[in-house]
Amino acid sequence: MTRMSTLRQTTHETRNGILFEPFPLPCGVVLRNRIVKSAMSDSLGDGTGHPTQAQIGLYQRWAEGGAALAIIGEVQGSGKFAEKPGNLVLDDSADLDRFKALARAGAENGAGPWLQLGHAGALSYPPISAPKGPSALDLPGLICGELTQEEIEALPLEFARTARLARNAGFGGVELHAAHGFLISQFLSPLFNRRTDRYGGAIDGRMRLLLDVVGAVRAAVGPDFPVALKLNSSDQLEGGFCETDALAVLAVLDGTGLDLIDVSGGTYFPGARSASDSGGRGPYFVDFARRARNVTTKPLMTTGGFKTLAQAEEAVASGAVDLVGMARALALEPSLPNLWFARQLAKPAFPRFADPPEGGVTAWYTMRLTEIGEDRDLQATGDLAQAIAAYDTRDRERTEIWLRHFSSTAQGEPGRKTAG
Repeated sequence: MTRMSTLRQTTHETRNGILFEPFPLPCGVVLRNRIVKSAMSDSLGDGTGHPTQAQIGLYQRWAEGGAALAIIGEVQGSGKFAEKPGNLVLDDSADLDRFKALARAGAENGAGPWLQLGHAGALSYPPISAPKGPSALDLPGLICGELTQEEIEALPLEFARTARLARNAGFGGVELHAAHGFLISQFLSPLFNRRTDRYGGAIDGRMRLLLDVVGAVRAAVGPDFPVALKLNSSDQLEGGFCETDALAVLAVLDGTGLDLIDVSGGTYFPGARSASDSGGRGPYFVDFARRARNVTTKPLMTTGGFKTLAQAEEAVASGAVDLVGMARALALEPSLPNLWFARQLAKPAFPRFADPPEGGVTAWYTMRLTEIGEDRDLQATGDLAQAIAAYDTRDRERTEIWLRHFSSTAQGEPGRKTAG
């Protein structure tokens, strides 16, 4: 704790520049500043699980924009449980050269992109998957089967294989996705996980898969490669993964080889609203990060609700977090870190949407990312209805490509369409 306490000490004279101070991770990698482009589902894969030129262009823009790194989400370890047909799939059959091109573009200006490793589980996109989670569920908007114990035991090695391939392809690190209702998060949450075996029950059982994945990934990539984790502070739903559970998980994770814990919240369980779509005032999870300091010495980042320079500076200067994760602000202005370094655009203008449908705001931002990647970002992104239509059309087109390419992937029953 002493080293982290020293890093968090600031004075009035250094406060204005604190976001641009370097930050050393436990593995030895030093980030050039404290601003991270957090993972977004950009849906820019080509339908075969490979990067497109637009995706390469997008991450090159973020690298040029001055962030310490950009996290590319969500990258699957197989084509069986994808969140969207625009996801990347990094497995032994992938064309590694195409991933290397993405890694090189995203590393310009020293940014070093990381891959967020995910598995949608019960929230897998039904047109291309047969959704399975910790427990079988048949709810309005969510139908899934139950993973067998054998399938669960194979997951840590799948994550480890993808992490090793990420390192071989030249990416700067990986983030394990254990938030927002995706598979590892599903195991943590009593809403998804109703198992009675060693992977269910009390929080000690529900975190077992998470700990196995963390251990396998660290062993696969070695001690000097960054491994981060995105963890919910809570599901924000009654009966779900709560803050008490989250603090218990963080305390155990303190003894692992993680380099960074990225705190977020919310889930895509039916009926839930994401924090970013709720209209609440951010940042959303800084107060929880302060409490987390009492149970972990790991570096902390929070993602969610950072909209102004003052908010980001205050979160780091207060010692609550070491890094700030930003997504939608950097979709509006990919050069925002450079602008903030120059003390410009301290308060970007965010669009407002009246009564957006579920997933509609995500669709708008996703199409905004396409514009940036295709160097069309000086155009005004279309209205919400146009963005949703374009988003859905692209999903349909890439679904057809996906099904042709991943011929072994079974088509599942209709279930809940995730918001990306």
